Amino acid sequence: MESNMTKEELRALIENKLSRHYGISIDEADRAQMYKSCARTILELLSEKRTKFNQKIKESQAKKVYYLCMEFLVGRSLKNNLYNLGLEDVFRNVLKQWNFDLEDLYNEEPDPGLGNGGLGRLASCFMDSLATLEYPATGYSICYEYGLFKQKIVDGWQMELPDIWLPGGHVWLNQRNDLVCHVRFNGHVEENWTDEGLQIKHLNYDEIEAVPYDLMISGLDSEGVAILRLWRARDLNNFDMSSFASGDYDRAMTEKMNAEVICKVLYPSDNHFEGKTLRLKQQYFLVSATVQDIIAEHLQQYETLDNFSEKVAIHINDTHPALCIPELMRILVDDYHYSWQRAYQLVKKTVSYTNHTVLSEALEKWPEDLIKGQLPRIYGIMKGLNESYCQELWKRYPGDWEKIERMSIISHGQVRMANLCVIGSSHVNGVSKLHSEIIQKHIFSDYYRLDTKKFISVTNGIAHRRWLCQSNPLLSQLLDDCIGPDYKKDASQLGKFRNFYENKEVLSRLQAIKQANKIRFSNQLQQNGIVIDPQSIFVVQAKRLHEYKRQLLNVLKIISLYLDLKDEPNLSLPPQTFLFAAKAAPGYYSAKEVIRLIWNLSNEIEKDATIREKIRVVFLENYDVTMAEGLLPAADVSEQISLAGKEASGTGNMKMMINGALTIGTMDGANVEIYEAVGKENIFIFGMTAEEVENKWKEGYAASSYYHNNEKIHRVVEYLRHGFNGESFESIYRYLLVGDYGIGDPYMCLADFESYLDVYKELLEAYHAPFRWSQKALINIAGAERFAADRSIQEYTNKIWNIPTLV
Repeated sequence: MESNMTKEELRALIENKLSRHYGISIDEADRAQMYKSCARTILELLSEKRTKFNQKIKESQAKKVYYLCMEFLVGRSLKNNLYNLGLEDVFRNVLKQWNFDLEDLYNEEPDPGLGNGGLGRLASCFMDSLATLEYPATGYSICYEYGLFKQKIVDGWQMELPDIWLPGGHVWLNQRNDLVCHVRFNGHVEENWTDEGLQIKHLNYDEIEAVPYDLMISGLDSEGVAILRLWRARDLNNFDMSSFASGDYDRAMTEKMNAEVICKVLYPSDNHFEGKTLRLKQQYFLVSATVQDIIAEHLQQYETLDNFSEKVAIHINDTHPALCIPELMRILVDDYHYSWQRAYQLVKKTVSYTNHTVLSEALEKWPEDLIKGQLPRIYGIMKGLNESYCQELWKRYPGDWEKIERMSIISHGQVRMANLCVIGSSHVNGVSKLHSEIIQKHIFSDYYRLDTKKFISVTNGIAHRRWLCQSNPLLSQLLDDCIGPDYKKDASQLGKFRNFYENKEVLSRLQAIKQANKIRFSNQLQQNGIVIDPQSIFVVQAKRLHEYKRQLLNVLKIISLYLDLKDEPNLSLPPQTFLFAAKAAPGYYSAKEVIRLIWNLSNEIEKDATIREKIRVVFLENYDVTMAEGLLPAADVSEQISLAGKEASGTGNMKMMINGALTIGTMDGANVEIYEAVGKENIFIFGMTAEEVENKWKEGYAASSYYHNNEKIHRVVEYLRHGFNGESFESIYRYLLVGDYGIGDPYMCLADFESYLDVYKELLEAYHAPFRWSQKALINIAGAERFAADRSIQEYTNKIWNIPTLV
């Protein structure tokens, strides 16, 4: 095993990299050169492991899983791979002899700009588990040059800057020019019947190259190495020499720029036609290159596609890669001459789909004309799939045009990608028990009644090796001392920690660990000029900014506390620091308004020396995985306050739970299962249930009634209307009371406000009893045993993919 590497062996490897890539000795190396030389050393070890693992896969002829997602929020690779390979100590010791600090080298690596939020982080957690559990797996996504964006707050407003991560991150990527694919857009299709059947010709198309870059991910103490294959677009001709020679330099570069724009940014704004077109091209680029790659790999080993569904599982993570269904059909029918029926059978047995949302706007729909113009052959296949499926429905539901229209792929000029995913997949899963119930009873109820066995539930999980063992080494050491190290490979062992519920020494260490993590994070913030009190309660809401996640409700609570303190400065309250971390989509004005509100409230509180000793608000700019690794172990309170029935699962709740934070939240997403895991005494639940929310809408929700009948709500909303810190928040006031089309407060902040405030007061009272609070924290850590990504992956492999582990 790599953990047995000696210092002498490591020195020789690193010295070799410095000499070969830079022509320098140890004494001449700067920090960036040393970081990249360490990275190349790790890559050499991973390559050797991957070669052996690949051989094991081939010899076993095991079924493989291919996991498609538009984003992977992987975080830094150096620390993760060193930990999983068991090499942190030897690297630290060797570097120290050369006057380098390993922590400094970690900071040389930028967070890869490959993801945004929970969707991408979940996908990355799954890759860690697939490698550790030794499943044959490859992830697929796009190599975005500038990521989502780098967030900068200027006078309260979010500004989006390019996230230039490749100069430091490129070292981890292995360019595979031997596996380049071609992807076609535009043009038109000709159909001709011949003696051999229907012949399809795609003419006058634009073609670009898809170049793969491989990122290797090591498992912990295992032979497994997973590959994340990232595609970059490249112009087929690269450079128009004739235009350049004639002095038309812009034209000489046009095709190159048109091709490369596909991979510039994650989730380009789609509130205009050009943005919609680019998003569609991104999605097709990903699936076309990926499906071609999967088929080429399969044929290299088996020389036939007849056994494709027996040896390949393709998983669609959310609707973005849905086009892999018609793309796989296209290749089987057009390139390998399978009949329509046989191709469809193979596709349905091969593809599976995870739904991640109940929000109608997130169940992607594309204008029919856009797909027809950009992807003419794919449009023809989707039209064929739609017609054949509707014919089947007609036989089952004769005359029920309304149901058939709801279930169709194409209707009223729209192509519905979620419907395509359900129709073209073997299985559809939700990501928590509640979410799975909602998609079965509401979102996909027609399909569920048609085929109940297709729908299952797999609750999300987290990579506990990253979010506990790496991010919180002090807590990991305590667990090692109490229950042994087996939990690192088997998270169910965390349940044994409950045996220490009455152990005062363990509870005392738990308190000290939390305080040490708060000091550590406070020191990190201080380096950026942000001063917070590590003795205060850290109340954390860190997640993508969206109305349904209700960061606004949190702000309304803080304003209420602030106004109470203005009235009574000596009010007995423990010091509290409210930490927000969130990015708003560039075109999402309402979300940006909430960021502006948080920023200005922070400034307003800072003006009052007395009040800022009791409450403080901090907005953490440009939240990423690395910041999360410092923040989440420091959290005392985890805010999970989405409107019940809107959050599919959430994983931030699990990450803070496993680090000993207590949750205040609604009965939504995975909160329901956290409640079951820890018991009602160890979580703070407030607000309406999903059923109560639905009933309130049916009764006719009127936000203004809460405004007029609740004094605290009236006071807080009026404070918004009048504004503060020299800024007006009339738009948020109107959002809460009037809203669009006369529907104020669409995510029911005011309806849950009183319950939220009451339960938060209970939480503050509980914090006054440190021994009991630590007991609650211990129960949460132990209860996190069921929320490991390893458990999720084992459920996927058993219930959906049917692939074996190679352990």
